[in-house]
Amino acid sequence: MLVLAGCATNEPAPVIDRMPGASKAPTVKSASPSAASQAGKDWRPDLYTVKKGDTLFSIGLEYGYDYKEIAQANNIAPPYIIRIGQQLKSLDSKESTDSATGVVTAPLGSGDGNVVVRPLGSDAPPSASTPATGIPVLNEPKALRVPYSEQAMQVGPPKPVPTATFTPGEPAKTTDAKAADVKPADAKPSSDTAAKADSAAAGSDEALEWIWPTNGKVIGTFSDTGSGKGIDIAGTQGQPVLAAAPGKVIYSGSDLRGYGKLVIIKHNKTYLSVYAHNNQILVKEGQQVSRGQKIAEMGNSDTDKVKLHFEIRQQGKSVDPSKYLPASNP
Repeated sequence: MLVLAGCATNEPAPVIDRMPGASKAPTVKSASPSAASQAGKDWRPDLYTVKKGDTLFSIGLEYGYDYKEIAQANNIAPPYIIRIGQQLKSLDSKESTDSATGVVTAPLGSGDGNVVVRPLGSDAPPSASTPATGIPVLNEPKALRVPYSEQAMQVGPPKPVPTATFTPGEPAKTTDAKAADVKPADAKPSSDTAAKADSAAAGSDEALEWIWPTNGKVIGTFSDTGSGKGIDIAGTQGQPVLAAAPGKVIYSGSDLRGYGKLVIIKHNKTYLSVYAHNNQILVKEGQQVSRGQKIAEMGNSDTDKVKLHFEIRQQGKSVDPSKYLPASNP
């Protein structure tokens, strides 16, 4: 009877890790996901169905994506025409691996744009010394396979073979594998490089330090309902409009109705900022900008008075800019 009662238990069997160096004590692993893995779930849907009045630009702003990323994911070519009822592919699904080809695919906006490079036909993972970004890639010295013998062990590894480089229009050149292209210590980075470094420093949400995009009185406050998705700042025609935080310009134009001449900057995977009703735009799409850089001049395009309409969006959702900006507007 005791034996039968012991067999009737529903408790999970312990899972023992028998890898070398593992502890001898059994470890019981829970099948339920941890609370940490469920936290911070992206609210955006897996699929989006196009509605009347939608454009690729408005969808990108609504969900916090670069409209070009949406177009690329759905094979939509310029001028980016979409149809009512059309379903756009998920932009926030998890990374997956094709078992047949071994190709790893990840959602748009989930990485930093760097590519891990592996030799053609190789299924080996990147070297442990390779950074997570995949750059730089260690490709020297190249390993050679030789038959095992006592003589080979005494001689040691062979010297690296010089590699050949070729540039179109020039004869091939042979360089030693030890040679390196080293920049002078006193070389000064360009302004674009400095902007990229500033943007990289704001890679995490906590690292963002916001400033006021322009000087002036706030004449329109944020509201969770209606059209008050940001704040309105009064000013004069041609007054400088500044980037409130470092990032990349993902939109520059006047295709969104109600915003006039508009600039949108993406700061990281979570935040972007919106600058509307400008008189003149001074930046281009794809350009990296630093905090405080002049990006436009204030105007009254698509509105009844000279002002800057400023928004901060978190994963596409409008949030109150006053909670992020300094207490006083200089």
